[in-house]
Amino acid sequence: MTDICPVCDTPNQEEGNLGMVVGKEWICPITGMKFVWIPSGEFLMGSPGGEEERSGNEGPQHQVKLDGFWMGKFSVTQGEYEQVMGKNPSKFKGVRNPVENVSWDDAQEFIEKLNVDERGDGGYQMPTEAQWEYACRAGSKGRWCFGDDEKLLKEYAWYAGNSGGKTHPVGEKKPNEIGLHDMHGNVWEWVSDWYDENFYANSPKDNPQGPSSGSARVNRGGSWGIGPAGVRSAVRAGDDPDICNAFLGFRLSRTCP
Repeated sequence: MTDICPVCDTPNQEEGNLGMVVGKEWICPITGMKFVWIPSGEFLMGSPGGEEERSGNEGPQHQVKLDGFWMGKFSVTQGEYEQVMGKNPSKFKGVRNPVENVSWDDAQEFIEKLNVDERGDGGYQMPTEAQWEYACRAGSKGRWCFGDDEKLLKEYAWYAGNSGGKTHPVGEKKPNEIGLHDMHGNVWEWVSDWYDENFYANSPKDNPQGPSSGSARVNRGGSWGIGPAGVRSAVRAGDDPDICNAFLGFRLSRTCP
């Protein structure tokens, strides 16, 4: 398992409150996007059978082991997207608001262009579904990254209860234990996996990549337009890869710079 920070090539020893290593930040030289190092580890993916307002596609809970990776500190913003693509398709305009109204295919085009612009040999990608949930939970086994107290949700997320029916600039809410913002709410985030509501029953333990084929792609995290139950850490949904609307955005992961 990779447990070495790719920037400094040495283990990062600083422990977080929930036992996860707090990673170094790395900044994209083209867009200024910030990335946080997520160390290797193991976690229970999905929700337990007794979790309140749980959906059937969130189980069965299963053990997952992941290599270390870099995760975007924020959702991709409109300013970052426009810098690479030369356009901004979002409904709720704002340079620091998450880009939305982008399909999975649009996000892939952004990634491909960014990879070429930076160094031509790849590096940026979408996180897998397992990477996304591992990074979101940051060691938490509760309904949200901070536990089970719904009263705290407004401190971490823009959702139907406080969003005013729109997106908000990234990073205005509290981060989780490893420094990632807006993992709950604001916009749903596309991930790389094909969607299969029954995949968890057959998922491999080590670095799962999702089903080998499908018709829909997974998105995670909930949005500004959904209630508390819909922005839980385990919530998963699937949409056609060409669907775009004001609820859907994305976040990047990457390999060693």
